[in-house]
Amino acid sequence: MKTEIVCDDEYEAQKLMSLIFIKEDKETYISGILNIIKNEIIISLKDKSAHSILLKDEENVEKFADFIQSVFDQEHDLVSTKMNKSIIEIIKE
Repeated sequence: MKTEIVCDDEYEAQKLMSLIFIKEDKETYISGILNIIKNEIIISLKDKSAHSILLKDEENVEKFADFIQSVFDQEHDLVSTKMNKSIIEIIKE
C-alpha cells in the first residue's frame, strides 16, 4: 500500500522523512502519535522524545495517522519512503 503525505513545506517534509527512518529490519523510529492539533501532528519516538510535524492540512494529518496506525499495530511494515519537495511517498507491505 502506498500513500502520499503533503507537508507544510520542504523543511517539515525533511523532518518527517528523518523521523520515519526505515532500518534494515523494516522498523520505524516513530512509536506513536501523541496528539493532533489541526494540521500539526505530535509523534513520539522509540527514544521517548516527542516531535511536532506540520502537514499541509487536517486531511493529510488524518491520512498519515490512518496509514501509520497499522505499522504501530505491527500489521504492516514500512518498505520505503521518498521525498519530492514537500510531498512524502510512504509504502508499506
